[in-house]
Amino acid sequence: MAKQVKAKKALGQHFLTDLGVARRIADTISPDGLPEDAKQYGSLPVLEIGPGMGVLSQFLMSSGRQVKAVEIDTESVEYLSKVFPGLEVVEGDFLQMDLKDLYTGEFALIGNYPYNISSQIFFKVLDYREQIPLVAGMLQKEVAERICAKPGGKVYGILSVLLQAWYDCEYLFTVEPGVFSPPPKVKSGVLRLVRNSRQTLGVDERRFKTVVKTAFGQRRKTLRNSLSGLLGADNPILTTSMMSLRPERLTVEDFIEITKALPQ
Repeated sequence: MAKQVKAKKALGQHFLTDLGVARRIADTISPDGLPEDAKQYGSLPVLEIGPGMGVLSQFLMSSGRQVKAVEIDTESVEYLSKVFPGLEVVEGDFLQMDLKDLYTGEFALIGNYPYNISSQIFFKVLDYREQIPLVAGMLQKEVAERICAKPGGKVYGILSVLLQAWYDCEYLFTVEPGVFSPPPKVKSGVLRLVRNSRQTLGVDERRFKTVVKTAFGQRRKTLRNSLSGLLGADNPILTTSMMSLRPERLTVEDFIEITKALPQ
């Protein structure tokens, strides 16, 4: 029997121990578990981030799909090679990888994502959105809720807008701390993202991101106050009713409209 892997605080490791929860997470990307308009993604190869001791990996592998796993912890890599010799493990830092070196076509992404880098992982997903039509997994409940939040709530923010521009985001279920070793101090949330039909924003994407980040960087101000520097004091859009709102009230389409109004 391979020696158990010790969870490392520096890597944000909390190993899931509940097989029932692991199976539920794996099922979020299975053909039977996907919504009707995403069934076609149920046979894609799967990339798992941070497999740890393979509690999720075993259910992904049993589906018969091609599974690769990215793991930064050498101890985990050694454990997985002994316990799951059929699992292809790529040792390294996911955030530093060119994912086109792993897959030339589309793939699904899943994982029990390390809390300390989960936002960065999802920003990277945006960079590879043409290759990743399906994303699922578990992260800190607060971050999962933020990604899936609708306009109008306090948790709606930068991640919500940037991801929902390209994905349909769904919060699926909550996981209690007691099913991890060691238990985290917060609850976890499982979500699923499915690529929407949008092919282009119709505006420069960097400018769009600048508008969103500037607006939420001063989220207690109205858009008229927070964005006047970007738009210019005489910009006609500043007189519209939308600009009297705070950023959490705006949809993706609203932010696109503002970006279109930026001076060239």
